[in-house]
Amino acid sequence: MDHISHFRREVRAFETAARRTLDAAEAPVVPSCPEWTMSDLVVHLGGVHRFVTRVVVAGLAEPPPVTDISIYALPEDRTGWPDPGGATPTPGPLPAGLVDWFAAGARELAEAFERTPAERPVWTWSAEQSVGFWLRMQTVEAAVHRWDAEHTLGTAVPIDAELAADAITQHFEVMVPARRDRRQAPPGSGEHLRFRRTDGPGDWAVRFVGDEVRFGPADGPGDVELAGTASDLALFLWGRVPADRLTVTGDPDTVDRYLALVPAV
Repeated sequence: MDHISHFRREVRAFETAARRTLDAAEAPVVPSCPEWTMSDLVVHLGGVHRFVTRVVVAGLAEPPPVTDISIYALPEDRTGWPDPGGATPTPGPLPAGLVDWFAAGARELAEAFERTPAERPVWTWSAEQSVGFWLRMQTVEAAVHRWDAEHTLGTAVPIDAELAADAITQHFEVMVPARRDRRQAPPGSGEHLRFRRTDGPGDWAVRFVGDEVRFGPADGPGDVELAGTASDLALFLWGRVPADRLTVTGDPDTVDRYLALVPAV
């Protein structure tokens, strides 16, 4: 998959959605992230991009120190920007300079990905320690937050089917272990869920047995099956749409149990 092309498209669409709110007296609250306004969403994704750029460009084996704010290339005039560590949602209009800062940082990260081999070892927060991890992770994150931004405007376009299918696999390979570890999720009792794509090939199964998560191709009906487009399945797994957006067959209580076994972060 050409992750870089997907990344570039998603960050451009995110920027476009954000700029559509610049004339509003108040930056709108993001319904899928209600603790954030559009200003908070832009500064979050832009900050992540600057952080990852430093890791990739410098080939860091450890995360950069949290006190090093030079990572973020902040302009002197940050009037109206979210206050780091401050209360959210951030009131007031979305500053145009914040969107410009985001756009510049997204371009820099795309360029860093293009000129750096995916196999280059770098620090990540996951088991896979490579630039390729960050490229895949940031492409998926950009797509989800682009959807957040467009959803705020009532115009959310589905995630590209190829990218969404990869996001589903990435969710089980990367996000499930991370979320369970971070939130000290309860042990599984053999829960078996199947996720079936309806707009192309794709069938995923996951079992929770004690502290072990067994992920692979679907090997049976499972306790419950959730079926939908690749985009809707990915958005459900990222907590953006409810299960009733999908076709649920089997024990609905297992869906609720899944949300406890893989808590949001």
